[in-house]
Amino acid sequence: MTYIEAIKDGVRLVNRNWQLVLIQLSMVFVSSIGFFIIVGIPLAIAFIIFGIDLTELANMKDLFRVLREPSDILSKYLGIFLIILSSFLLYITLVALLGIYVFGGAIGVIGNSIRERSSRFTAHLFFGEAKKLFLRLLGFTSVIGVLFIIAAFLLGVLGGGIAALVSFAQSQDSTLALFFGTFFSLILIAIAVVLILGILSLTLYGIASLSFKRTGPLDSIKAAIHYMLGHPDAFWLYAILFAGYLLASFFLILLSYPFTLIPIIGAILSFPYQLISYAFETYLGLMIIATILTYYSSTEFPVRPLEPVIESSTPQPPQPSEDEEKPAPDIDANNTAQDA
Repeated sequence: MTYIEAIKDGVRLVNRNWQLVLIQLSMVFVSSIGFFIIVGIPLAIAFIIFGIDLTELANMKDLFRVLREPSDILSKYLGIFLIILSSFLLYITLVALLGIYVFGGAIGVIGNSIRERSSRFTAHLFFGEAKKLFLRLLGFTSVIGVLFIIAAFLLGVLGGGIAALVSFAQSQDSTLALFFGTFFSLILIAIAVVLILGILSLTLYGIASLSFKRTGPLDSIKAAIHYMLGHPDAFWLYAILFAGYLLASFFLILLSYPFTLIPIIGAILSFPYQLISYAFETYLGLMIIATILTYYSSTEFPVRPLEPVIESSTPQPPQPSEDEEKPAPDIDANNTAQDA
């Protein structure tokens, strides 16, 4: 399958299951309400206890007065601080679990539409696939998070080494330091881009293995690594899709700047524009996922053509079927032979 065919199939799959975009928007709406309930109310109570006048926060005088001595505030209002911190962590945890659940349902619906071309979105199918894939996706995202932490640590160590080398070269010669700084910075950026794209592509192809083969978190990563080593074009497909997503997001952000120039009407029109832009970005994200799953399915599970039937020129005698009864042996003939 070519890249163009995979992208076309991805667009068809998302158009056939357009309800997934509405579910993603509904999740954002629920997350926003949850933020005001779980985080906003404890934060407002903390502001009242700290003595901050919410109507005068535009001048930021009360906020600077409170933050002047943060150690005294923490010692005096440690309980409120812990409540706010725990509520924020609770909100992050609930939103992450909800996102994994919704993502699992979307992956299951798209994968089922690839396996069965006549399949479409239904609420029963969505929630059923979400329940089946939730625990696997939870473990898989945890492993991917650990990989991102390791990658960030390695990039930090590499960046620190480059900074130490540049500082040493600067003590010797400023021109050499400028050359080293530019050269190694470009190398660090290239390594970071390749590493991030590699982990992201590994994530999507691991999700594809998890969806189609129902493997566990570690087995999905191993299967994704084996698949990408056997199909290097899969990495470049994701790189092209990711670059297209970034380019589309850049144009959406660029188009939003004129709304900031209009005093009142711009603020009113910016809200529906932000909603439409987020829906479009969600559509692009689902299209990328559908394209990756389609390409994975076509390359990992290719359809084998039927073998042609070769007709012989000489007629073959009919073969007896297994259901036909075999003739009973001639007992009298056997007894005669034994007597002789």
